[in-house]
Amino acid sequence: MTVEQNVLQQHSQKHQQTLLNQLREVTGTTDVQLLQQALQVSNGDLAEAVAFLTEKNAKVPEQDETTYYQTSQVASDRYISVGSQADTNVIDLTGDDKDDLQRAIALSLEESNRAFRETGITEEEQAISRVLEASIAENKASLKRTHTEVWSDSPNPHDRKRIDTCPVGLKNVGNTCWFSAVIQSLFNLLEFQRLVLNYSPPARVHDLPRNLKEHRNLPFMQELRNLFSLMVGSKRKYVDPSRAVEILKDAFKSSESQQQDVSEFTHKLLDWLEDAFQMKAEEDREGEKPKNPMVELFYGRFLAVGVLEGKKFENTEMFGQYPLQVNGFKDLHECLEAAMIEGEIESLHSAENSARSGQEHWFTELPPVLTFELSRFEFNQTLGRPEKIHNKLEFSSMLYMDRYMDRNREITRIKREEIRRLKEHLTLLQQRLERYLSYGSGPKRFPLADVLQYAMEFASSKPVCTSPVEDIDSSAPPGGTTGQQLSPQSTAEQDPLPPVESSGSASGPITANTAAQQQRVPIHKPFTQSRLPPDLPMHPAPRHITDEELKVLEGCLQRWRSEVEHDTRDLQGSINRIHRTIELMYSDKSMMQVPYRLHAVLVHEGQANAGHYWAYIYDPHQLCWMKYNDISVTKSSWEELVRDSFGGYRNASAYCLMYINDKKPFLIEEEFDKETGQILSGMDKLPPDLKQYARKDNELFDKEVEEWDVLQVRKAQQEKLALAAAAAAAAAAASAASSISTSSSSPQPMSIESSPPDNTVPQQEPEYMEQPSPTNDSKHLQEDTERAISRAAAEHEERSPEALLNAAIKLEYARLLRFAQEDTPPENDYRLQHVIVYFIQNQAPKKILERTLLTQFADRNLAFDERCKSIMNVARAKLDLIKPEEVNMDEYEMWHQAYRNFRETTIFMMTGLELFQKTNYMEALMYLIYSYQYNKELLSKGQYRGHDEELLGHYRRECLLKLNEQAAAMFESGEEPEVTTGLGIMNELVVLCIPLLLIHETERDLLAVEDMRNRWCSYLGQEMEPSLQEKLTDFLPKLLDCSTEIKSFHDPPKLPSYSTLELSERFGRVMAAVGRVPTDGR
Repeated sequence: MTVEQNVLQQHSQKHQQTLLNQLREVTGTTDVQLLQQALQVSNGDLAEAVAFLTEKNAKVPEQDETTYYQTSQVASDRYISVGSQADTNVIDLTGDDKDDLQRAIALSLEESNRAFRETGITEEEQAISRVLEASIAENKASLKRTHTEVWSDSPNPHDRKRIDTCPVGLKNVGNTCWFSAVIQSLFNLLEFQRLVLNYSPPARVHDLPRNLKEHRNLPFMQELRNLFSLMVGSKRKYVDPSRAVEILKDAFKSSESQQQDVSEFTHKLLDWLEDAFQMKAEEDREGEKPKNPMVELFYGRFLAVGVLEGKKFENTEMFGQYPLQVNGFKDLHECLEAAMIEGEIESLHSAENSARSGQEHWFTELPPVLTFELSRFEFNQTLGRPEKIHNKLEFSSMLYMDRYMDRNREITRIKREEIRRLKEHLTLLQQRLERYLSYGSGPKRFPLADVLQYAMEFASSKPVCTSPVEDIDSSAPPGGTTGQQLSPQSTAEQDPLPPVESSGSASGPITANTAAQQQRVPIHKPFTQSRLPPDLPMHPAPRHITDEELKVLEGCLQRWRSEVEHDTRDLQGSINRIHRTIELMYSDKSMMQVPYRLHAVLVHEGQANAGHYWAYIYDPHQLCWMKYNDISVTKSSWEELVRDSFGGYRNASAYCLMYINDKKPFLIEEEFDKETGQILSGMDKLPPDLKQYARKDNELFDKEVEEWDVLQVRKAQQEKLALAAAAAAAAAAASAASSISTSSSSPQPMSIESSPPDNTVPQQEPEYMEQPSPTNDSKHLQEDTERAISRAAAEHEERSPEALLNAAIKLEYARLLRFAQEDTPPENDYRLQHVIVYFIQNQAPKKILERTLLTQFADRNLAFDERCKSIMNVARAKLDLIKPEEVNMDEYEMWHQAYRNFRETTIFMMTGLELFQKTNYMEALMYLIYSYQYNKELLSKGQYRGHDEELLGHYRRECLLKLNEQAAAMFESGEEPEVTTGLGIMNELVVLCIPLLLIHETERDLLAVEDMRNRWCSYLGQEMEPSLQEKLTDFLPKLLDCSTEIKSFHDPPKLPSYSTLELSERFGRVMAAVGRVPTDGR
């Protein structure tokens, strides 16, 4: 066959598949054979095919023997739904308006066909285009959004810098988490990575006809190579795949937005890559049958063996992703077994002609990369929308495919027959065991051994009276109705207390004794006690039984119970042995020769029409699982993978599994330098053109980092100049005031309070160290200082001002040291009362402590007696004499800035908790969010730099849950203003904050996010107005996006200023009210 004939044949086959896809979409049926039959009957006319499938009596059309089991020829449809449980139920489109409906369908199909003939673009490709264009539009539109809606990179490039050789993430450019999951899974196949990086377009590309395929595939391949080169050698933590997506978008034109399904995208991606490599392969091997590396890597073949009414057939087919049904199966092997056998297959193995029909699939050639597509979506015809299957499906990290190979056909059939026989026997044993464990004929059933034990306990009980209600009659209160309502027949059947005199004097003690007995009820253990305790309250017992009868009965019951327990153990043992035999059926060495190791798991969280994708990929070099979640790449574990992938637990589950042949290590082996023998890594893996491309991008990033650093240095210098100018102005004002005061008073001794030398710039002291006037609410600091001076003067009379200053500083420091060392409750935080306590707890340098204390004693607002003034002057003189090399003023300012940050964080925290207590959750949220973030930064530098992180995390989480509850209640009301307000709360507050809960992945935060998402996902299964359904569909993708990329928020709320005393007292009241975080989390 010539190359032109091969191309024409492939084009014809793809056109046939396009018709099948269109017909499947219109009619809703997934039965490939039935769709092929409809096309054959209609001679390729889609309108007639739709009419054929929508006839009133055509819900289950008669199947043509040659078409139902006639499979396509080799290399026809590589994405055929092999092994699926075909649904022969067709959506009923018939009715009174059937003609109008069919005319509309025919017009739609005619329009679709005309578009295909004019552009060569299929409906499936247009769907892909819609998603890609929506992704790019979303990315571009982000620049035009309001401040609270923008997904933005961190302005600090150091936050976006790659750490060592950590894998590079991919930015979600708008509903493209599916793109990231698939690309990362393929990129980490090192053989695939090498194929893409080393791809070169055909040398005669300019001589080739400029068809749509070439126009689309070659630019895409180049952008994919560029993207891979950045993922290999970039200095960035994550890279932007927009240009690769842009190339795909430009190939088609559409404006409809939707989120693309991973399996459809993977199908199309591999198809594009195959076409690109096919052009190169045909050029490299003219005259020979070209080998396509994509086909060699991802495509395999299976043999379809079938029989229909005694007529046998065999056909070989090619497959790419192998689809598997999930519903009704517990593990991957059960899915595969069901997919490999369709219909009744007994006639395949028997010599007799049988009326039964069926077919089996046997793999003749498995690809190095074996991908299973788990069908977790089904169409609910009742609700008229797709639904996700959340059933649990287990899979292992190592999969042996021997039992599905054609070369093991006979031995597998023998083993399957043996397993079938064992399962039949197992069913009988389980039914028999069930009769022992659930004995009885009524709605309530009990284990037979327990029934016999209870019977033995009843028989061995001794009757205590002749009337079971004598105690009730004797203890009933006067005027009670208990005795009046009981008939003589009923009283004769009750268990009585010992007979008593019916005199009135005895009734009181009897009643008290009965009550005391009922209060002391011991725990009875039926299997460890053969006799009832003597003080047990009334119980049923036989009134007429002889010792001989009791002896015989007890012997029988004990023997029967022993027999039942023995039979139960035997049955359970037999069942366990059969289970073990079935598990080990394929464990012999001959059936473990085709090992496939799990390489990647693609996970979807959400519902059928909205959700988020990420991937778990095994790193064979670090021997651990990695989680690729858009820009975030983190180490994970098999346990986390199981939790997120098996399903049945949350809305998350795997629906694409990628296994690789464990006997072909080249798939994941690193490349070695041919000359040195060293492993190639980083830039060394790239060909020259891509190396230059990656270096250019790194240079741009380095320039961005450098510009940022220069900008920060400039800002720091400007801040220093501003501080110096403010300090100079304050010093000048103070000097002028001092001059006025000196001129208007009697002469005083020379003060060293004069202006500093010209070459010295005075430092502005922190606001919590300055006291504007003695009447200020913060004058407690002055009072503390004066108190220390008074104590020093009392202990050291006739001392010089300098000696008194030193003594006072020592006394003040000793007092603050006691506070710092005292273990106090959160509501009594001494750090808020004095900066020195904060410094001591955080081990500030001694020089910082000394200068801070000197500043305290140099306060001009100290009392105006001579002793305090002289000590103040000495302190100010000591401050002026401190040389720059003795106290690093940058370090001094850094410590005081840290304390200012601590006070600011405290105010955020205090205000947020106050608002939370007042149930003003919307205002409280921003205060709690910022206090948590600032507090986390403080704690990163030291344990005592901030507040209790668990407490802040608890109330931040609770605030989000309360807002989510309020918004959900508004949405449930159905009223337009309420719905709009509720969704506004979610979009502007809750959704913005969810990445903050996800980024550190603490268990309680993850559970809170899961609770919020489950609340909104639960609405998908409910009936609601179309407008509400549309709003919910638009909103859910934002809520379910698991990206940890932080959106920009509102500016932090403006904080009021508090004096030290006010802040301490108010903080104490708030902390006393909220207490500590609950031990059970929420």
